[in-house]
Amino acid sequence: MVKSKNILITKYFEGEPKESDFKLVEEELPPLKDGEIRTEGIAWSVDPYMRVYLKAFGMPLNEPMFGGQVAKVIESKNPDYKVGDVVYGHIGWRTHTNVNIEIAKKEQTGFYKLPDFQGLPYTHALGALGMPGNTAYFGFLRICEPKEGETVVVSGAAGAVGSLVGQIAKIKGCRVIGIAGSDEKAKWLKQELKFDEVINYKTDDIAKKLKEAAPKGVDCYFDNVGGTISSSVLNQMNLFGRISVCGSISAYNADEKTFPQAPIIQPAMVFKQLKMEGFVVTRWQNEWSVGIEQNLKWIKEGKLKARETVTEGFENMPKAFIEMLRGKNFGKAVIVASKLPK
Repeated sequence: MVKSKNILITKYFEGEPKESDFKLVEEELPPLKDGEIRTEGIAWSVDPYMRVYLKAFGMPLNEPMFGGQVAKVIESKNPDYKVGDVVYGHIGWRTHTNVNIEIAKKEQTGFYKLPDFQGLPYTHALGALGMPGNTAYFGFLRICEPKEGETVVVSGAAGAVGSLVGQIAKIKGCRVIGIAGSDEKAKWLKQELKFDEVINYKTDDIAKKLKEAAPKGVDCYFDNVGGTISSSVLNQMNLFGRISVCGSISAYNADEKTFPQAPIIQPAMVFKQLKMEGFVVTRWQNEWSVGIEQNLKWIKEGKLKARETVTEGFENMPKAFIEMLRGKNFGKAVIVASKLPK
């Protein structure tokens, strides 16, 4: 008999999520069916998009919270998977799972065996060598199409995606300005990741600081936050500038009836002839390995740093999720099992 610890979502969030919106339960798993595998979780992901998807896509209550997971195969009735294989899947906040492979492959970013990470930790499959890494790689390079010498602004710059976008922009020979929420994050971005300038949106006058940091204007903007921050950036962009819209975390915890108001952007869009495009990373599902392989190469070459904020203990998932939405994490927020499977 195998039991799974599951964390259920019991209430749609009102404002900032609370730990009381979740419930920890145990579930006895049924015997495996032909074609299925059983996994034990190694690490779990918390990401900003989870806050939005829950209600927007009608995710059911009193079910395990959804999300990406790295797990080890502990039992198999599928010839393509053997005991000991390490896999990634969008299989949610569960410690143990009976996985129907065909169904799992259709979920979000799919289900697959991890490639050889060449000694790097499995948790990277939830970050730089997984969905956030490909979000940065494809979302920035394919939409912004940066050119050497251009000025790039990244909001949410100390997060899982933004920290990678800024580094990729530096690899491409761009001048990079990050926007983050603390002096500690600004110091990390400048000293460790080699951003050229960083603006602290909590203490700095964004418009003024941006004009000082980019006196010749902004060519590319990777937008993770939306709101007044993004309006300030768009109004300082150059002719034919490009904006890649990844998210709007500034409003994720806001009451949907009273979303924060931001200055209009249409005059800048029209007279500067800007291109603004939103995306979901699964657009590039058929090229998934391309981004992972390139980011892995850059990491091994020392050109890309993949910092993680690690929380130990599956039971601490809600806390880690809430703190990630508060911006407590540097780089990717991950949760690891208190006792890793052998």
